[in-house]
Amino acid sequence: MRSSVHFGSLCAGIIGLALVASSAGAADLAANRARYAVSLNSAKPDSGVVAVEGNMTVETAEACDGWTTEQRNKFTVHYAEDNPDLVLSATFVSWESRDGLRFRFSQREQKNGELDKEVSGEAQLSGKGKGGTVTFTKPNASTLDLPAGALFPTAHTALLIDRASAGEGFVAAKVFDGTNDDNANDVTAVIGAPQDANATAAATSSIKTPLLKRPSWRVHLAFFPADITVDKPDFELTMRLLDNGISGDTVLDYGDFAIKAKLDEIEALPKPTC
Repeated sequence: MRSSVHFGSLCAGIIGLALVASSAGAADLAANRARYAVSLNSAKPDSGVVAVEGNMTVETAEACDGWTTEQRNKFTVHYAEDNPDLVLSATFVSWESRDGLRFRFSQREQKNGELDKEVSGEAQLSGKGKGGTVTFTKPNASTLDLPAGALFPTAHTALLIDRASAGEGFVAAKVFDGTNDDNANDVTAVIGAPQDANATAAATSSIKTPLLKRPSWRVHLAFFPADITVDKPDFELTMRLLDNGISGDTVLDYGDFAIKAKLDEIEALPKPTC
């Protein structure tokens, strides 16, 4: 039996967790291009999923007026019995202002080479801690009001790092990430004990680079839908978050199966000439 999960949730889990916003300290920023190998981490017998293979590339770059993110995913889901494979691909591009108050986004998803979903638009908050408005151009021209306290992805990452650095173990926030045309998700985070730079470098990857030799925390996030009547998360995500905003190996759990994104390659990107 095929799972009904929407694989576009992979974008929601990773976008915004690749780079910390400038409010967390300019010295700690790490614009980068990272490549992850995607595979099946675990699956329940009745999920129908027997294997997942593919890759994900996330590029987070510093612009003069903010940060840009581009993510490309492509992977194949293999099913038990005689069910045909499912080939999924997605591209997500966004820009977020340095003050965390403006956000532009565009996502395109395909299944077996056919267009399945498009979401694009822009959002703006009235101020820090205040609500705002999202204007969609796709899938339809529409608007929605964001609640007070809503955050965009890099601002949410900054919040996680700030709270983790202060020794806090739990953070709840409302996050609008532009991966669908719903309102902001309720996202809860449980933050583990800190690890020093040497421990992080050993645990994060076999890749030898100063980018990964930073203090870090294990972070577990649960993403709940905007519908307040739903008490179970759409998916959960466990990752290693470095204090420069880079995410190491990540596991996304959809309940009946889980996908792992393993960091394979990473390189620093240059700062802009402004």
